[in-house]
Amino acid sequence: MIAQTSHTLRANDIRQNYIDAGDGPPVVLLHGFPETNFAWRFQIPVLGELHRVIAPDLRGYGETDKPAAGYDKRTMARDLAALLDKLGIGKIALVGHDRGARVATRFAKDYPERVDRLVVMDNVPTRIVAREINAEIAKAYWFFLFHLIPDLPETLIAGKEEQWLRWFFSDWAYDPSAISGDAFDTYVRAYRAPGAVRGAMADYRANAEDVAQDLVDADVKIACPTLALWGADFGAVGKMFDMPKVWAEMADNLRAVPIERCGHLPHEERPEAVNALLLEFLQGWQG
Repeated sequence: MIAQTSHTLRANDIRQNYIDAGDGPPVVLLHGFPETNFAWRFQIPVLGELHRVIAPDLRGYGETDKPAAGYDKRTMARDLAALLDKLGIGKIALVGHDRGARVATRFAKDYPERVDRLVVMDNVPTRIVAREINAEIAKAYWFFLFHLIPDLPETLIAGKEEQWLRWFFSDWAYDPSAISGDAFDTYVRAYRAPGAVRGAMADYRANAEDVAQDLVDADVKIACPTLALWGADFGAVGKMFDMPKVWAEMADNLRAVPIERCGHLPHEERPEAVNALLLEFLQGWQG
């Protein structure tokens, strides 16, 4: 059994919480919404057999600070760079899901010398969503637009965090009961914490700044080996976008793999399949 320990340290002027497990070439796991680093509970023990695994709570999520500002993906990428500096880690293999994939993509562009290989999971880059948006996409991404409204989501969600999360986990998973029991309760507790919902909303409210940052270097492709994974049965990603085409626009050295019978949360819904793909992709990473 791989030992997992949780830590906090101050980096980039915020208190960051992270899980540290295993030993070997470092692999960083960045969670999405509506999750925390708990999302990687099936990957950490497996990857930790061969790698040092670092799984932070992103700015605004879990036990990491939830400041009023700094949710643009360049600042969140800087959070990770500062955390790695404090840990004495240089180059990494980087895995991001959903919002974490947006941070990972920005990190790979801003710090290319620090990323040996990149995995992006069930994510369409922000600028591509903005560029392609139409009535069909807007309907599928209603939450994306709703979360942009100041204060109202927090007001409506307060006291109903359980119902709010149940909708997302039921609707976004291929099997609506995939996230249930103790796992679901863990997320409910996390999002009932003071500032938790506001932190997640702030992540979405950085959308305009994120698009602006992405447009500046849109012509710069990610050069490192990149693995794009997505749930084949999630309506807002795999069923709506041509994912190999989307990520071919982002990365030169690309492998694109759909995961069947899977929704938006491949690492939680189909952990064995995801773990096998990650271990295969990480072969040769020596640190």
